[in-house]
Amino acid sequence: MSVSTITETVQYLTFKLADEVFALDVAKVREILEYTTITKVPQTPEFMRGVINLRGSVVPVIDMRLKFGMSATQQTINTCIIVVEVTLDGDTTILGALADSVQEVVEMEPEQIEPAPHIGTRLNTEFIKGMGKHEEHFVMILDIDRVFSEQEMAALQTGGVQE
Repeated sequence: MSVSTITETVQYLTFKLADEVFALDVAKVREILEYTTITKVPQTPEFMRGVINLRGSVVPVIDMRLKFGMSATQQTINTCIIVVEVTLDGDTTILGALADSVQEVVEMEPEQIEPAPHIGTRLNTEFIKGMGKHEEHFVMILDIDRVFSEQEMAALQTGGVQE
């Protein structure tokens, strides 16, 4: 989904990974949890920290910092798990996204959002819907449905993880 398809004011949940601020459409966010014990699952991708028990359901937890090539998330008082719905090929999967901290819910008008930067063909920036401007800072708006490839989603699901 490109910026040209963003035609109305949308609410975004903003969160931090290191010093960068990212945003997700609140329609994709189910809930925000305090950091809890994560059970490691063998032979899963490095960015998958493990699974949590969410009211009887097994939910995979993804370290968003590792997914984006940063260092692993360190547990602090602000570390949280953002439970999101990811849709790929018509299948909806519930994932926990590990973030350094959740900031706030902001509304952004279409004119506040610029296209994602094109950084050549070797870097995949398809998962960035756009760059939002909020309080003189850029916020990377993620398309959570495009953050993970089909192969990664399959690996998460076959790692003993089902909704």
